[in-house]
Amino acid sequence: MEKKFSRTLITTALPYANGPVHIGHLAGVYVPADIYARYKRLRGEDVLLIGGSDEHGVPITLRARKEGITPQQVVDRYHNIIKDSMEELGITFDVYSRTTSELHHKTASEFFRRLYDNGKFIEKTSLQPYDEQAGEFLADRYVVGTCPHCGSDRAYGDQCEACGTSLNATDLINPRSALTDAPVSMRETSHWFLPLDQYEDALRSWILDGHKEWKTNVYGQCKSWLDLGLQPRAVSRDLKWGVPVPVDGADGKVLYVWFDAPIGYISNTKEIRPDTWEKYWKDSQTRIINFIGKDNIVFHCIVFPAMLMAYGDNFQLPDNVPANEFLNLEGDKISTSRNWAVWLHEYLRDFPGKQDVLRYVLTANAPETRDNDFTWAEFQARNNNELVAILGNFVNRAVVLTHKYFNGTLPAAGTLAEVDSSLCEAVKTVKATLTENLENFHFREAVKDAMELARLGNKYLQETEPWKLAKTDMERVATILNIAINLSANIAIAMEPFLPFMSKRLADMLSLANLTWDSLGNMELLPAGTTINQPVLLFEKIEDEAIKAQLDRLAKIKEENKAASFKPAPIQEDVDFDTFMKADLRVGTVLECSRVPKADKLLRFLIDDGLNKRTIVSGIAKHYNPDELVGKQVVFIANLPPRRLKGILSEGMILSAENADGSLVVISPSATATPGAQVK
Repeated sequence: MEKKFSRTLITTALPYANGPVHIGHLAGVYVPADIYARYKRLRGEDVLLIGGSDEHGVPITLRARKEGITPQQVVDRYHNIIKDSMEELGITFDVYSRTTSELHHKTASEFFRRLYDNGKFIEKTSLQPYDEQAGEFLADRYVVGTCPHCGSDRAYGDQCEACGTSLNATDLINPRSALTDAPVSMRETSHWFLPLDQYEDALRSWILDGHKEWKTNVYGQCKSWLDLGLQPRAVSRDLKWGVPVPVDGADGKVLYVWFDAPIGYISNTKEIRPDTWEKYWKDSQTRIINFIGKDNIVFHCIVFPAMLMAYGDNFQLPDNVPANEFLNLEGDKISTSRNWAVWLHEYLRDFPGKQDVLRYVLTANAPETRDNDFTWAEFQARNNNELVAILGNFVNRAVVLTHKYFNGTLPAAGTLAEVDSSLCEAVKTVKATLTENLENFHFREAVKDAMELARLGNKYLQETEPWKLAKTDMERVATILNIAINLSANIAIAMEPFLPFMSKRLADMLSLANLTWDSLGNMELLPAGTTINQPVLLFEKIEDEAIKAQLDRLAKIKEENKAASFKPAPIQEDVDFDTFMKADLRVGTVLECSRVPKADKLLRFLIDDGLNKRTIVSGIAKHYNPDELVGKQVVFIANLPPRRLKGILSEGMILSAENADGSLVVISPSATATPGAQVK
């Protein structure tokens, strides 16, 4: 028998405040969490949606050092950007706080101290990287060196950015400090560890036996971790930025960010409910739901629950953790370090008033069971072909016709025909499937259900054709438009969790107040005589120019990334001087240049080499137009044996340089030279 709960506590993964949020964060965590919270509120339930910024850890200190400012200045900037942009998107947090708050530091310190005093930690000493010049231990990200796998000299102590391989700081060749560039030494240091292995049996029973209804990706990842066997995990580290370890003699040590951050859910709840927060965390009548991305599954399903088990005091464990997979961008993995992302605050600037469009696209294409891809082409198509052509079109027709035939006053419905009754039954069916999908966190299917109401409406108007009946049967027209307007009211309710801005505009247009989930399915929601306000466009087409601007921006970023990651090819083996001197390099002037038929890459040159005219075929057709090369001087090898290419006898080789992006640049003298001049 399914358990009934009195309230729901919804938490969302805390984004790092070392940069803004992007569409991957939104699709994975924040949009689905908001959909669920809005749905539960429509049902009249007691709901808290808890969020906040994760403001400790190495990424913050790296950003601060890079910009020459303090960590606090970094988090102040990005916390506000994240908070403001989330609010503008319509994410209805009851509280969006931060882990640098005094309340959080106090809560996290008290949490650690209780576990410490109750003997829940073990203390271990190990060798850690140390910067003798800076006089401090180094987090893995502060150690740089040469990757043992690909040879990149810009690898970090936790991962090589070039090849993506996970590393330990001790794996690097010639490791050095990112702080001072000094060689890294190893020193002993002591830390406290949470012995996860002691909670393995309890976790196995709770997850594998008690939560088989969890999403396959979540359940599978948990089972994999448990089957491998859990190991003790450090809860402190040597760092200056974070919550200080509240133990005598622990100077220079802070709580590890993985331990500190989830406690933020508790401290943020205290902030919004200072007197009743325990009801949301310790009462078995509270259902706790953690919305996270797949990279946080282990922390929310294994580590944080183990922390709560160790703490005791009736802390409740999450009832579900509906983690999503990753969202890619235009076929490539989203990367904050490479700026390969669609940033929320920039989207809101570039597409003002189109919050619902982004919410809709990210929901309709949500990475619920596998990684999915966001493309600007699909973004435009879903807006133009679905939001505009289906939803907006139906509502606009219903409202316009009501004004045309009944002066904006909702007419009374007469006796229902079969087509009317069939539509009313279909709306009830949609409500049932929509509700089931929302309850089970199937938001992609749920938004399809909600859109189905608009599809039904368009089909209904096409079948009944009230504009034709208006010539002979206004009573029938009144019934049709009463049903169409009431269907529009149902759409306002069904779409509220997904498209809240549209829903509000539609409800205002229909003079509909007090939206509730119980009202969904009621096709007599609006009584006859209700004033239907003037129609307003719910959505507008997105033109090609707006999409091109976004694609151009990404293309520029891709080129910048290629240039930044460019590593020249290794120098080839030495050749002796006499061999090199055998190559006769000369300057020639291009007299004619044309494409070689049936050869995409080849250009045919006629060159003045100072002695004669010679033909050279070169594979640079994808990088130059023939006309722009005529009159240009080029460097070529004059003494190569002639060879036939596509039936043309080529008498030499034009020299080009290859850039990071694969483009070729013809080598030319910096000033005009006499044709035939030798390159010395």
